Amino acid sequence: MNKFANRVIRAMRLESDLYEEVEADRTATGQAMAVVILASIAGGIGSGGFASLQGVFFGTLAALTGWVIWAFVTYIVGTKILPTPQTRSNPGELLRTLGFANSPGLLSIFGLIPILGGLVKVVVPIWILVAWVIAVRQALDYTSTGRAIAVCLLGWLLYVLMIVFVSGLLGGISNLFGVA
Repeated sequence: MNKFANRVIRAMRLESDLYEEVEADRTATGQAMAVVILASIAGGIGSGGFASLQGVFFGTLAALTGWVIWAFVTYIVGTKILPTPQTRSNPGELLRTLGFANSPGLLSIFGLIPILGGLVKVVVPIWILVAWVIAVRQALDYTSTGRAIAVCLLGWLLYVLMIVFVSGLLGGISNLFGVA
């Protein structure tokens, strides 16, 4: 099995050693990006939401943008707002660990299967959330999972507030110029 596939499987298994490995491997950023792209495509197909090539492009672009913003917000929250004395990290480490934390999203493609699809749509997001907590705990060198959960929750809240603000700003600008 190649290194990338092995890492994806280990990330799905929630192996904390994998998150330490990709945190330290500066060459793994491209692999983390590939996971985000593939999980986005799998999610789009699994939900029936990618009816066009344009949908695939914009869905993937949104996933990549969200991944970068989420990693940066998590970095700020984890290293500036809720650090511990042993917290040492940089945005690249969080990009890599959070990218691989999206590995369970590859299973979203099974959302198309009748009956099983409903279960996939519930289990996969929870699985990804658990992976994010592990990724944050490892990337920020926390000894407490509770602190990692707090960073994820606060980071998520700030991320959502940013999206609401930008959406409102863009909506206001479009209204100003009469764009529907």
